Amino acid sequence: MARALWKGAISFGLVHIPVEMHTAVQSHDLDLTMLDRRDFSPIGFKRYNKNTGKEVVWDNIVKGYEYKQDEYVVLSDEDLRQANVAATQTIDILAFVDAADVPLTYFETPYYLAPGRGGGKVYALLRETLRKAGRIAIATVVIRVRQHLCALVCVDDGIVLNTLRFAEEIRSTEELKLPPKTLKSAGITDKELQMALSLVEGMTEEWNPEQYHDTYKNDVLALVEKKVKAKQTKSITVAAPEKEKPASSNVVDLVALLKQSLGGKEKAPKADAPARAAAKPAAKPAAKAAARTAAKTAAKPAAKKAAKPRSTAASTRVRRAA
Repeated sequence: MARALWKGAISFGLVHIPVEMHTAVQSHDLDLTMLDRRDFSPIGFKRYNKNTGKEVVWDNIVKGYEYKQDEYVVLSDEDLRQANVAATQTIDILAFVDAADVPLTYFETPYYLAPGRGGGKVYALLRETLRKAGRIAIATVVIRVRQHLCALVCVDDGIVLNTLRFAEEIRSTEELKLPPKTLKSAGITDKELQMALSLVEGMTEEWNPEQYHDTYKNDVLALVEKKVKAKQTKSITVAAPEKEKPASSNVVDLVALLKQSLGGKEKAPKADAPARAAAKPAAKPAAKAAARTAAKTAAKPAAKKAAKPRSTAASTRVRRAA
């Protein structure tokens, strides 16, 4: 068992549940080292005194709050704990709400809660209560030096504490140019919506997180291996010029694209009305020219056939005259 990063208790009403908090996620980011491009030496960062410019070791670093310019109150970890002992040792449940009522934008970081010594039964009671009620608990907790809003969620056999963002941390969408809310105002037809629903239904499957992987990271590592084999360990790849995409004035036929996605056959997207209207005047002269060409082509064999009888009659008259 990994070391707990926080120990305390869940508290609501007269209920007190000793728990330990453990990290629920682990990072698998690409570990890239910053290098000096002149000699490819690693770049380091130092903690230094801004007045003297000299490096400061960890043992000489303390925390402080700047109450006015260049004036600080030094705060130790014990000072922070004693400021509100209860807040730093309890997860205080404030309310129970429907999980669907909390937008996904509020959820931040998950942590596992495990029962502390002697807390197994009451832990299980809270877990099953959340499960049966179909609710999540909204609470507050202080982790290190920051108070968090959080949600306690029943997940399988455990309780997950997921830190939440406060309302003032969520940016408004008013500055974004979003489509209108109604289908009619957004220009969506019932047919397009039904096709989209059919596509979603056809792609619906059970949630299986093991089938998803960080393919980009694997591609980068494959490129690293390729460069190592080619002995290109210290060569810098120059960015290739971006290709300009040709401008298109066509309006996409959404129904056609949806049908293609569903596996049906559909004609190519139609051009927009102005493009079709502009094409009509130019099409008439072309059609007339094509008609004249076709008429001439058809007339030649007919002329030859008609000429043969005239030639035969003329020769007959010549023979009779003779």
